[in-house]
Amino acid sequence: MSSFVITPQNDGPYHVQGAFSLVTEGGRTITVEGDETWLCRCGASANKPFCDGTHTRIGFKSNLDQA
Repeated sequence: MSSFVITPQNDGPYHVQGAFSLVTEGGRTITVEGDETWLCRCGASANKPFCDGTHTRIGFKSNLDQA
């Protein structure tokens, strides 16, 4: 069983830490080096599902501080 933590960053990506597997809807496993990664939340990354920092350039707002 995987043990991991997903932390949404305000106006940024999901930070995933721990033992996890990343699998596409079609069942393909995406290799992740190490035990952490940053996943895109804005939908504009050129390297989906990974964050490439585009959220800063496009002004992505997550509204986490309003929860």
